[in-house]
Amino acid sequence: MIPEEFIQSNLQGISFIAPEIILTLTILILLCVGIVLPHWRHRLVFTILALAGLAGSLFPLWKLPQPTPDLTYLSKLFVWDWLTFYSKPFFALVGIFTILLAQISGEIDNSEYSECTVLVLAVTMGMLLLVASTDLLMIFLAFETMGILSYLLVGIRARDERSGEAALKYVLYGAFTSGTMLFGFSLLFGLAGSTDLAEISRQVALASQHPQDRLLLIVAILFFMAGLLFKTASFPFHFWCPDVYEGAPTPITAFLSVGPKAAGFVLFIRLFYPLFALGPEAGAYQAISGLEWPSILALVSAITMTLGNLAAIHQNNLKRLLAYSSIAHAGYLLMGIVALSDLGLRSVVFYLVVYLFMNLGAFGVVTMVAAAGGSEEIDSYRGLGVRAPYVCVAMAIFLFSLIGLPPFAGFVGKVYLFAAVISKKIYWLAAVAALNTVISLYYYLRIVKAMLLEKPTEAVQIQVPLSSQALLLALLIPTLGLGIYWQPLARVVGGMF
Repeated sequence: MIPEEFIQSNLQGISFIAPEIILTLTILILLCVGIVLPHWRHRLVFTILALAGLAGSLFPLWKLPQPTPDLTYLSKLFVWDWLTFYSKPFFALVGIFTILLAQISGEIDNSEYSECTVLVLAVTMGMLLLVASTDLLMIFLAFETMGILSYLLVGIRARDERSGEAALKYVLYGAFTSGTMLFGFSLLFGLAGSTDLAEISRQVALASQHPQDRLLLIVAILFFMAGLLFKTASFPFHFWCPDVYEGAPTPITAFLSVGPKAAGFVLFIRLFYPLFALGPEAGAYQAISGLEWPSILALVSAITMTLGNLAAIHQNNLKRLLAYSSIAHAGYLLMGIVALSDLGLRSVVFYLVVYLFMNLGAFGVVTMVAAAGGSEEIDSYRGLGVRAPYVCVAMAIFLFSLIGLPPFAGFVGKVYLFAAVISKKIYWLAAVAALNTVISLYYYLRIVKAMLLEKPTEAVQIQVPLSSQALLLALLIPTLGLGIYWQPLARVVGGMF
């Protein structure tokens, strides 16, 4: 017989998953609406309902108790801490911007839009569950919910060969890395006899003192990394990224470049710091003796950013260029993880927030140019300053921010990341990152040069609807504002760790 206390505690914990419940209800409503309405009437109705569901999922957060590191719920499967509290609005915001981009995009037709909207909501729900999970089984279930539905999103255009090829590559890489990560989970379960992260942490600290168990932990860490490096598009599991980003519809590419990538970095924090690090003492952590995973990740960080930037130099397709740019930015973000300090963790979260706006903004411009009859090639952007001045200025601002130039938000984000590694005296990694920032100047400014200094291939003006202009403005304001006045976000992030 199930104890009454167990039932009561789980009933009380339901309020903490109110955002996920609201998204689930929204998905069910959308499925019913899709049955009733014909395809040609789906688009606006689905957009309104999806946005309402995502916005509505945020309201219950403010009614919940103040987050604390030891406030768990639903049989200790989830934790209600500051990382959970701030991550959920982040992913809801990513979903909102993705729905808006899909609405204005001409790549997703009416017959596919309803499925696309439902899948975006479902992937968002998977990310919300993932960032709060403190149990290996729940982490894997949420990870696969996010991953498998992402494969479907990439292949949403069933009659497009590029989309189908991209989805197949994504599935093959994802299945391999997910299985590898699951095997790493099984090793930890065999060692600790539990799937609870708190219990595993205690057992790992004891096992690390014995050489035979330490070898098992090293293998588990390497298998963990396989899944997380795949999801964050980091070396050596980055090969899927350019092909998938190019083949998927641009709004979906934008979604994958921010949402699942950010979830991967949150999972890095959830897994590696509690399990394989000691602390914090005076804001600093220390890797468990014999488990030098920060050194491995530092090397991965350097290779990832270098490979991403060098490969981007020769790209003429803008989506492919931004894909390699996304790989490079994953390398920058790993700097905060390897710093083993509260400052490092804060820098990762801060950079993810600014990366949301500047990267979605860049993909938003690609979506709008394509919707106006242009292509994804850089040649289509020649003379954009004459043909669509507002879009051109917006794109230039997003690119300058991605480079890390002042006074844009990307500059402040990179300052935090550099400060994190320099404070831990990892000077060689800071030098590599600085050199890579210089390299990135070339291919980003190449786009700006084409927009502002080259003659247009077509004299036709690009007509951008007011709704698209408003969406660009919504992404521009934080990109500019957080570069000038970033203190409020810094205070929010500072209270998380």
